[in-house]
Amino acid sequence: METKVNFVVVGLFAILLGTLFVVIVLWLSVGLNHHDKPKLYLSVINESVAGLNLDAPVKYQGVIVGKVHSITLNRLNPQQVLLIFAIDPRTTIKTDTQAVLETQGLTGIAYVELSGGTPAAPVLVAQSGYEYPQIPSKPSLSTRLENVLSTAMANLDHTTANINAMLSDENRQSIAKILIDTSSLMASVASQKANISRGINKAAVTMDNTAQASTKLDPLILRISDSANAITAMANKLSEASGEAQKAAQELGGGIHQVRVDSLPELQKMMLEITELSATLKSLAEQTQQDPGSLLRGRKAAPPGPGEMQNEVVAP
Repeated sequence: METKVNFVVVGLFAILLGTLFVVIVLWLSVGLNHHDKPKLYLSVINESVAGLNLDAPVKYQGVIVGKVHSITLNRLNPQQVLLIFAIDPRTTIKTDTQAVLETQGLTGIAYVELSGGTPAAPVLVAQSGYEYPQIPSKPSLSTRLENVLSTAMANLDHTTANINAMLSDENRQSIAKILIDTSSLMASVASQKANISRGINKAAVTMDNTAQASTKLDPLILRISDSANAITAMANKLSEASGEAQKAAQELGGGIHQVRVDSLPELQKMMLEITELSATLKSLAEQTQQDPGSLLRGRKAAPPGPGEMQNEVVAP
């Protein structure tokens, strides 16, 4: 028996099966793109991105979360490089997240490392007028080292220039002269070491003697002060007695007048001498209190006046 095949039905079945396959593929493609479509972020790098290529990994704390989608120069500022990252939308990027260029091991393959992102920080969103959210960047380790080395080299050059200026021929000669003079001075001091030692010992003995003399002078000063006070009291009493004698002489009159004329001048002269002696003792007591060593050394000579020479002898 010969089987009859309906080619129309077979054709329709094939068309339906092919259409169903295409629909399933498109549905799966749309579904995957809808759920796994990466989110684009912009970052501005102010250094060279040598070694960084398209599709280079973008890591967050060492975990790959995306890739480098685009590398272009900023047309307004060629010193800046614009990087666009395609990052898994399930990765949360915060406002305090930072991007930095890193190199992987000894191969020198560059990638982008994201760091930061505290839990309290808000989620990073695109600012008004910008197409992509912008992740702040910071200098890479190589750039920081380069800046530090550049600063150190500049400081070293400046220090070297200063040292060269200090070590000029004139300064070197001055330093050599200072060293020679210092050596001569130290040699002179060393040669006078015995004399210096004796002088120090004598000074110590003199200080001890002065201290002992000062201790002994205190009672003497007190005695001189008491004597001056006693003489002053005696002078006062003599003055009172003179007054009384003069009064009695005036009362007696006549013959007593001659006695008063003969005796009172001598009495007044004695009172003046006693007064001068009292003043001298007081001056001596005050001088000894201010400078106890003056009893041993004597009074200091008065400084020469204007136009006078030291040790100049004035003719009488």
